[in-house]
Amino acid sequence: MAVISIRLNTEEEQMINMLSNHFEEEKSSLIKHSLKEMYEDLLDKKVIDDFERAESEGSVNFVTADDILNTF
Repeated sequence: MAVISIRLNTEEEQMINMLSNHFEEEKSSLIKHSLKEMYEDLLDKKVIDDFERAESEGSVNFVTADDILNTF
């Protein structure tokens, strides 16, 4: 397990203290949560970029609800 030390300026320290109090979480948990959120955002952006690229290439097909219901 890695241990990371970070330096916060006064404003950043105030923000993390306020968030820690508000969410009743340890500061390290808040940072881990933020890291996970940023990672998920990056993965979501990749999925969107891949879809938009496929759409611009004309390789995206849409299926209507009726088409789905008619397969049963």
